Amino acid sequence: MNALPDLLRLLSLPLFGWAAVRDVRTRRVPNRTWLPLLVLGAALLTWDVASVLRSTASVDAGMVVLRLVISLGVVAPLGVLFWRVGAFGGADAKALATLCLLFPFTPIYRPFDSLVIPLAETSGVFSLTVLTNAALVGGAVPFVLFARNALAGRVGLVAFLGRPVRWRELPETHGRLLARANGLEAGLDLDALRMYLRWRETTLETLRASPDRSRDPASLPAERPTPGDGAVGPLTDGGERVDPWGAAAFLDAVEGSAYGTTPARLRAALDTLVRHERLWVTPAIPFLVPLFVGLCLALVYGDLLYAVLGVFGLF
Repeated sequence: MNALPDLLRLLSLPLFGWAAVRDVRTRRVPNRTWLPLLVLGAALLTWDVASVLRSTASVDAGMVVLRLVISLGVVAPLGVLFWRVGAFGGADAKALATLCLLFPFTPIYRPFDSLVIPLAETSGVFSLTVLTNAALVGGAVPFVLFARNALAGRVGLVAFLGRPVRWRELPETHGRLLARANGLEAGLDLDALRMYLRWRETTLETLRASPDRSRDPASLPAERPTPGDGAVGPLTDGGERVDPWGAAAFLDAVEGSAYGTTPARLRAALDTLVRHERLWVTPAIPFLVPLFVGLCLALVYGDLLYAVLGVFGLF
């Protein structure tokens, strides 16, 4: 028999899936997305706790409390910590916290009398199982990239890190340019490129058509949208360009940081963008995607980490 609270938890899957797809397409997930899931999670958790308190069967209340504390007091704050250090986006941290509230315990389902899922063992703290699954799924991305590149005849270290993208597709692509094929030096974040083009009220096609003119800070429009506190005028020194592409002026106009961009990095990227037809881009896959996949795998299979350790005879 399937417990009703666990069945109701499955209602969250379509919304988690929608959030993952939206995060891939737009890198924006509205905060209101998580509100109904938080309400559902709080209601189901209250139901679970009340059931434990009313139960006449032998229930290890201490283990229930421990799993709840680990899920909400350890795993959920990890998402906030990863967000603070830049490893997570805001939506990723909110999704993990929501998941910790919705799935503090391992749900059990019996689609048939002879079948119980998850099929394999879990850690006992279901949100931790989902997180480790997500980490393993995310760790497989470089190998997927390499396989895709190898099928197209592209091999080497860079094949693990990104894929070539036509310059026309870059304004609609999420990710980061590869400054070097070894991946040890970060390139321009394409979100910063979009910010620059909007601020300059131009297109990449226009920059490529007249790169020499576009490098001249005097070519900046007199009136332009300000991404932050306001733009400064083009910098000159006796007629000599001291701010090619208006990179410093752009960053002066931005409130905070344009995804860690520096004037030198922006200039180097623009110099490359106007010369090459294809550029290598490392994709920015939001953690929401492997988190959703990890959740689905945890619900059906269980803990992938145990399976991996078992392959090496460690479990």
